[in-house]
Amino acid sequence: MAEEKSEVKRPPGTCIPWEEKKQEFPPIQGDEELVKRQWEEIDALGYTYIWQILLSF
Repeated sequence: MAEEKSEVKRPPGTCIPWEEKKQEFPPIQGDEELVKRQWEEIDALGYTYIWQILLSF
């Protein structure tokens, strides 16, 4: 039985793209660009952390 692999397209350097994460939040009342920028910075830190752990062992 062959397993079907679905390939997820993500921009380089991201774990969870903003467009995907935005769906988990209620409608943003303020500056969405500010929230997006903060999310992308935090997500990039997570991505860097994962790579550092992988390269350390």
